[in-house]
Amino acid sequence: MTILMEKETDYEIGFDYGKLLKKVVAKSIELENCPYECEVNITFTDDNGIRVLNRDFRGLDVPTDVLSFPMAEYVPPADFSMLEEDGAAVSYFNPGSGELLLGDIVISLERADEQAKQYGHSLKREICFLTAHSMLHLMGYDHMAEEERKVMEDKQEEILNALGITRD
Repeated sequence: MTILMEKETDYEIGFDYGKLLKKVVAKSIELENCPYECEVNITFTDDNGIRVLNRDFRGLDVPTDVLSFPMAEYVPPADFSMLEEDGAAVSYFNPGSGELLLGDIVISLERADEQAKQYGHSLKREICFLTAHSMLHLMGYDHMAEEERKVMEDKQEEILNALGITRD
């Protein structure tokens, strides 16, 4: 598993996030029964940086907490069987490592810090939650409909609980 992390803001996180987020990514992949080694990119930015991405890619000129850019469209979610059909492997797998390119996660540290305070838990928990949430998006889950939202919420909690990451 390869996780590439980039921090393009001076906003301080205050804990060693590298090892912890690797655990969140790995647990997300494991619980969705992904049969491949995977590659994920995580970028930390600020509200202005994520606002620009949100505007450019979603047409919403406002900051948000996290953006997910999946490399594949899974129908149904986490159905990895389609990846090797009709030569799809060429576009979904890193030719150098052979790893499945799940996609990119962009997190606003400013927004994450605000939300942690708002919800009464740690920044560590919020960043882990946003990573788990985004990992599910990278594997095809969404929350546009009530039923989808409930499925995602349950899966997010399962990931975090499995790692002992609670709301304290």
